[in-house]
Amino acid sequence: MTKATKQISKLFAAMVLAGVASHSFAADTIKIGIAGPKTGPVAQYGDMQFSGAKMAIEQINAKGGVDGKKLEAVEYDDACDPKQAVAVANKVVNDGVKFVVGHLCSSSTQPASDIYEDEGVIMITPAATSPDITARGYKMVFRTIGLDSAQGPAAGNYIADHVKPKVVAVLHDKQQYGEGIATAVKKTLEGKNVKVAVFEGVNAGDKDFSSIIAKLKQANVDFVYYGGYHPELGLILRQAQEKGLKAKFMGPEGVGNDSISQIAKDASEGLLVTLPKSFDQDPANVALVDAFKAKKEDPSGPFVFPAYSAVEVIAEGIKTAKSEDTAKVAEAIHKGTFKTPTGDLSFDDKGDLKDFKFVVYEWHFGKPKTEASPQ
Repeated sequence: MTKATKQISKLFAAMVLAGVASHSFAADTIKIGIAGPKTGPVAQYGDMQFSGAKMAIEQINAKGGVDGKKLEAVEYDDACDPKQAVAVANKVVNDGVKFVVGHLCSSSTQPASDIYEDEGVIMITPAATSPDITARGYKMVFRTIGLDSAQGPAAGNYIADHVKPKVVAVLHDKQQYGEGIATAVKKTLEGKNVKVAVFEGVNAGDKDFSSIIAKLKQANVDFVYYGGYHPELGLILRQAQEKGLKAKFMGPEGVGNDSISQIAKDASEGLLVTLPKSFDQDPANVALVDAFKAKKEDPSGPFVFPAYSAVEVIAEGIKTAKSEDTAKVAEAIHKGTFKTPTGDLSFDDKGDLKDFKFVVYEWHFGKPKTEASPQ
């Protein structure tokens, strides 16, 4: 064997080995990360997100997957904690996951989205509503739910036009989501000449709200809007009832959880909540609702269907792009319209839905919520 022949042989062997290695590591599935709270005080909302996303993965796989590949769910718990969310986002990158449904809390979603944008990971949140998340011109960040900049006015307009209270208080939990939406509600009310007598924050995790309730009573408040999550509002409702505060309460989708009734009991009766449309009541979704019920899962949570739709958008984006290259998939998502159980979805340049409306519901203790008056 000549020296030249030996070199050719070595080159051929190297190419064969490279081919074997390439084949060995070729992905036979498309991993979809699902990131949200599996633990912590708002894990119930995480349950909705995981349930919806996993159902979509299961049903897409049952129809043959995406371009011959099956979708694979990879679950991550961020506990709705910003620091843990950053750790999760870094793990997503290290795990080689290129598509994520999540995160859930706005304060966790924003820092995680910074990492995804930098690393070329597509993220679609079905739950985080803070406008700040998509205000930075990122190309990899989307959401299948509306914005607080729409939810706040929906609530404020309903309060001014239908409730017409005499003295209003707007409270929040001092966090990105809660304070953001509370500020949007206050701005809307003041724009309609409704005076906000009290605008104040409480600490997330507190258990005793007697001082703020005393302040509300002293101001003769007859309507309270709360920006935040159900654990605190549930306690505020219960303690307000115990202390004789005669006021109607309202909150965003972050309080629209059956757990609020478990905390507040009958003090939750009549609570007003802005939520996404009840997609489980849409006749077009009967088969999907039955599929959830067959698994003993509740399809009525506000984030179940948006999470399902997030997976569908990813799957259709990959098909449209004819590639798993996230830059190409992101471009396809920005340009496309996607038929989902939450409607025909299309996105603007920021990654927000072009058309999403929040609905005002009235909460009932021990009974299903009912849609309130038209806005």
